[in-house]
Amino acid sequence: MADWRSVWAHRMSDPTVPSVVATTRRLTIPLGIEPIALLGASDQVLRAIEHGFPHVRLIVMGREITLSGTEADVDLAAQLIVELIDLAKTGTILDVASVEHAISLLTSAAMAERAGEEILSVRGHSIRPKTPGQKAYTEAIDRATVVFGIGPAGTGKTYLAMAQAVARLLSGQVRRIVLTRPAVEAGENLGFLPGTLTDKIDPYLRPLYDALRDMLDADALPKLMAAGTIEVAPLAYMRGRTLNDSFIILDEAQNTTSSQMKMFLTRLGFNSQVVVTGDTSQIDLPGEQRSGLQVVQDILDGVEGIEFCHLTSADVVRHHLVGEIIDAYSRWDERQTRLQHVRNSRETRHSGRSRHVGRPAQRRTPDTSDGRDSHR
Repeated sequence: MADWRSVWAHRMSDPTVPSVVATTRRLTIPLGIEPIALLGASDQVLRAIEHGFPHVRLIVMGREITLSGTEADVDLAAQLIVELIDLAKTGTILDVASVEHAISLLTSAAMAERAGEEILSVRGHSIRPKTPGQKAYTEAIDRATVVFGIGPAGTGKTYLAMAQAVARLLSGQVRRIVLTRPAVEAGENLGFLPGTLTDKIDPYLRPLYDALRDMLDADALPKLMAAGTIEVAPLAYMRGRTLNDSFIILDEAQNTTSSQMKMFLTRLGFNSQVVVTGDTSQIDLPGEQRSGLQVVQDILDGVEGIEFCHLTSADVVRHHLVGEIIDAYSRWDERQTRLQHVRNSRETRHSGRSRHVGRPAQRRTPDTSDGRDSHR
């Protein structure tokens, strides 16, 4: 068995850590503390720290611990390690459970400190941004007329936008909320579902209804919808309309075509605001169509009054595995893209060789005559 006193290295192999590092910090384990007392038997404590801070790269060389990643995450992980060092000095035995509890307390406190102002309070439940990315997103909604919230599932793109819409409706800033989605199914076909068109579409719009029920009293929602104050409808129903005094949200915008996106954005009327949300990694358009959400970034980038906010797996507020799943799929997509590029380049080289091989070589018959026939 290797002695812990020998120089050893442990490096976190999580490829989700950004390749471009914003901050690097170094901590030293004091001479009075054995590394195993801080890092745990079989590095159990170290692995617990890695799991608690998935976006921080940890490298241990002897007594030096190097932390790399975004400034906020690195500062928080460093704070935890300093506190663990202080505990180890007192002879406290560190275990995984206590370290995980400490990480939970630290991250909760940090999220509360970073969180933005309350957007809406419903039945004692406060709705507010919980990550720096979400805070920047809600601030953009406060500032701009048209905001694009682009990011993976679980980052609160639609939920926070709807909370902003309900808050503005209740305060009288707008007179109507319009929620819409393109009628593109995730590998399913609405045409084969039973019932009328409304019966087929309602389940697809169910996530929007669920969010509204979280934010409004159960008795108020049906009345507001019956009065047209809140409207939930497929994107196709927006054609030919001008929406004034409204807060308009287009959800699942990655499933719009470029022409649909243009049609939707030009519905904007006076004293209205638009929020477009979507995840460009989950495009369900048939064939090789390019998403309108991808195209619009090239077209409208830099236009005054329009802002693009990109959320990441660091902004996921669902189960912690959701962020890891998103990162894993992103890495897989990148590998598939690289493999496809390699295959394409090989096919190009092969086809080039085939064109040359396919041409019959013009063979010259050697002249074996010695010139005597010409004198006959």
